[in-house]
Amino acid sequence: MSPVNRVFAAQLAGLPVFGPDGESIGKVRDLVVGLRLDQQPPRVLGLVVELSTRRRVFVPMLRVTSIDPNAVTLATGSVNMRRFHQRPNEVLVLGQLTDAHAHLRENGTRVTVVDAAMEPVRTRDWVLVKLAVRERTGRLGLGRRRSSLQVVAWGDVAGLGLTDLAGQPQGAGQLLMLFDTMRAVDIAATVRDLPTKRRHEVADSMDDERLADVLEELPEEDQKELLQHLSEERAADILEAMNPDDAADLLAELAPADQSRLLELMEPEESEPVRRLLAYSSDTAGGLMTPEPVVLTPDTTVAEALAHIRNADLPAALATMVFVCRPPTATPTGRYVGVVHFQRLLREPPAEIVASAVDTDLPALRPSAPLAEVTRYFAAYNLACGPVVDEQDHLLGAVTVDDVLDHLLPEGWRETGLHDVTNKEEVERA
Repeated sequence: MSPVNRVFAAQLAGLPVFGPDGESIGKVRDLVVGLRLDQQPPRVLGLVVELSTRRRVFVPMLRVTSIDPNAVTLATGSVNMRRFHQRPNEVLVLGQLTDAHAHLRENGTRVTVVDAAMEPVRTRDWVLVKLAVRERTGRLGLGRRRSSLQVVAWGDVAGLGLTDLAGQPQGAGQLLMLFDTMRAVDIAATVRDLPTKRRHEVADSMDDERLADVLEELPEEDQKELLQHLSEERAADILEAMNPDDAADLLAELAPADQSRLLELMEPEESEPVRRLLAYSSDTAGGLMTPEPVVLTPDTTVAEALAHIRNADLPAALATMVFVCRPPTATPTGRYVGVVHFQRLLREPPAEIVASAVDTDLPALRPSAPLAEVTRYFAAYNLACGPVVDEQDHLLGAVTVDDVLDHLLPEGWRETGLHDVTNKEEVERA
């Protein structure tokens, strides 16, 4: 298939990037352009490529040999592994330019930038020559149609200078549409790399559930910064939508006065499990656990148990076992009986009750167990999830292996990715 000569940024986003021998490099996440003082189209400096480690790196456009509808190919499989950092004269097309407000030079019509297209020129450079814009007509009312999309030359639009983009409010419609196809962890990586103003605009436009998912994947400092940007009422709503253990970890990083105020704003049934978790040190089983595992009574059928772990919203680690307890089944539960591993459930007749398949030999963790003991426990019993039980045999919650890994990895691992390798070549961006 022949390479294309005009590429819109929205079409480029998410395309796989390959080396000359077909080796996978990563995915395109944005375009970097250098804005000019005159009205000439800006030069596209390069691509922001997300590697498999979720690290985002800069790839100069001179390294790009072809852009096809389904892939981008580089002249070399070797890329600079230094993490991408935006420079003062640079603008991210998807992160900053799309959804920006501007106006047409000819008649002053107010427009919103929906997309941008780049084309190659004789010098082998790519330039941003076209903008897809939509007229801003105010709030859509009854009987009013949405304004039509038009593609205009870069020079026909005013109000897109560096100072313009820094000072104006932007919508987040285009980014949110891109986020629909991305995992929360990948959205978090995108949000983390956005300028602060743009990051806040995106957070303001997200619904509570989605923002809660993304917040759970951000480093602590970014979590705190975003939470402090939100109004206290919305911050409390976001904390309610988060997993209780993640909400507790975030609240533990706040000043005591802020922590207390947000807990008071949360609904009592949502804040209670979070308060219980805050009573434990973060590096103990009690601080690591989630208070919402799958808890069933002994007379529950195997078919019902399988239905519970088929829940798409249940994290994979929590779906590896169900916990059998006497009523009540909300943590802290009645007397803890044992666990049933999901593989055992698959081997049992659907009408059988879970009491007949309970593993009573698996030891339980105490909430005071330190991280080292929890780690040895998971390694010894080859588990993805384990029970936390108090001295009165009440199930308090469950620790999952992902939470253990989160505390074992070096501090700041979310920012640096899994590898911290720097290529000898330093890419210069003019």
